[in-house]
Amino acid sequence: MLRNAEAWTETDGDLAGVSPERAAGMRAMRYGSILCDTPRSALWHTPEGIDTFADIAYLPDGGYDKAAGQCRGHLLDVYLPHDAVLRGGKTLPVYVDIHGGGFTYGYKELNRNFNVHLADRGFAVFSLNYRPAPQTDLRGQLADVQAALRWIKAHLADYPVDPSAVFLTGDSAGGALTMLTLAIENNAEAAAAFGVDEPSGIGFAGAAPVCGTYSLASADRVAGAGVAGAGEACGMYDPADRKRLEEMLGVEFFAGLEDADPKFMTVEGLVANVDFPPLFITTCADDFLEADNLALACALSRKGADFELFNPKPKRHESLGHVFVIGMPWLPESVECLDRIRSFSYDRC
Repeated sequence: MLRNAEAWTETDGDLAGVSPERAAGMRAMRYGSILCDTPRSALWHTPEGIDTFADIAYLPDGGYDKAAGQCRGHLLDVYLPHDAVLRGGKTLPVYVDIHGGGFTYGYKELNRNFNVHLADRGFAVFSLNYRPAPQTDLRGQLADVQAALRWIKAHLADYPVDPSAVFLTGDSAGGALTMLTLAIENNAEAAAAFGVDEPSGIGFAGAAPVCGTYSLASADRVAGAGVAGAGEACGMYDPADRKRLEEMLGVEFFAGLEDADPKFMTVEGLVANVDFPPLFITTCADDFLEADNLALACALSRKGADFELFNPKPKRHESLGHVFVIGMPWLPESVECLDRIRSFSYDRC
């Protein structure tokens, strides 16, 4: 099972040199996720009429040969509806997808089933790898996303896409990277705080974060800054989230973010300080991060921002769970979610 899972994630091949305690935490997260994803993977499939361009290096070292210094985290895939390829033109909207996995689990292949079903609804989809912890920290992951976005911007003309209709999506940890990337793209102070000298400048038309984790600030800094809304209505900032991530990834994962923490690492800070493009927020009633996502919707509503919220409740004796639309896009609620994402996006480009 672990060998099979290496098709979509690191297992323990990058844990050499990590402290035994930290390696145990990352290994437990990865192995638990593999146990969940392995039976689902038997149902992953690509709909007819989707063209796949896999393992494109967005940085020169992108590749699988570790001995030669190559980095799997610097690859991306492209999925295109074949009909759009045949028609030509430059009209197809685009989604850029950042996979989740607690910042340490998964590569782009983990989200392939979601990506191809998104493409099947009339989008070009660019699916990104980034280096998982412990290979890098949060700043490094955001730098990888920026490098991939710069590659995409430089190559949009190679595909039958509309460069003014580019959207961003990501799930769980990828949802956090999505929102932080939007902050970097739309706020110069945020870009500097996360160590990005020059954002890609793609100009996102919107985004569709899925079951994101957004309470990333340190509790001490939140308390010291007196963040408005923390712990009040809508259950905004939750200090347990940062503590849980530090226990698994190490405090060093958040190194170098003093200027961003907490201003751009809480929902209330992000929404107060960044003018986001339209957002389609997905969660569900049995998502363990539902409160974070409702807090995001609450803060956006108070600001009068353009957003939609999809928050289905599981039917009696059924479950949906965290990132249901990513892992199980065949569920009726997932089909509805994908259809709503299409309508949301097409209405805004």
